[in-house]
Amino acid sequence: MTGAARRWDALRVVVLAVLALPWVLIPMWLLLINSVKPYSEASRLDLALPREWRFDNFSVVFDEGNYPTALLNSLGIAIPTLACVLLFGSMAAWAFARSRRLSMKVAYNLCVLSVLLPPAILPTIYELQVLQIDGSRLGYFLVMVGTRLGVVVFLATGFVRAMPPDLEEAAAIDGASKPQIFRLLILPSLLPVLLVGGVILIITIWNEFLFALFLLRGADSATLPLGLFRFASASSEVIAFRWDLVFAHVVLTSLPIVIVYLFVQRRLVQGLSEGAIKG
Repeated sequence: MTGAARRWDALRVVVLAVLALPWVLIPMWLLLINSVKPYSEASRLDLALPREWRFDNFSVVFDEGNYPTALLNSLGIAIPTLACVLLFGSMAAWAFARSRRLSMKVAYNLCVLSVLLPPAILPTIYELQVLQIDGSRLGYFLVMVGTRLGVVVFLATGFVRAMPPDLEEAAAIDGASKPQIFRLLILPSLLPVLLVGGVILIITIWNEFLFALFLLRGADSATLPLGLFRFASASSEVIAFRWDLVFAHVVLTSLPIVIVYLFVQRRLVQGLSEGAIKG
């Protein structure tokens, strides 16, 4: 690469950063700074520093917003959902990629179609009522797995198709079973794409609100987004929205995802690079 090309690439990066950062930094600053303001200042929704710093907003949300219970509920849904979707999605992707049967092609297209089509609320509620798990965390968990499975199937199937089947055939000749081939060959090869898909999934699962609103009942089963909605709605019944507490709740709701991202960001970039090379 010539010096002029390097300078042009650097200039493009700088221009894109200048254009993109305000869309990230300004909303983040608005969120953080208003979460530590008193109600009278936070209700103005400006970017100014607070005259009085109110860090006790977080303790109010923690105590009155049922935050610990909602956090445990979100973790209890997100972690098993992510594990099941990644495992079953990778298994299905391997089967779809290696099969030449028409029925499997139809099943693959139907599975991927779930990524594009919005899930239907009323038929889902009816099915859960028939199974007698309507309003339970189990029903919500099954819906989350079913509606997110297509993402992993879509990402992983193309990845497996690009992998030569020679190693699988050699392992089968040596006496390896299908589960052993999947565990020792396919799953390790899929780790880069599964990591990328896992990041996408954990964000959508953690922030999911619509199904939680209709499928979860009671404060004891509410996830963090649903807990935020109920907390904000309860505050609006007395006065206008308590924006100071709402912003503080949003910060606490987003904090676990931010922590997870800080831990996996290097591995994510590495996974993207490995996926690009192998693909």
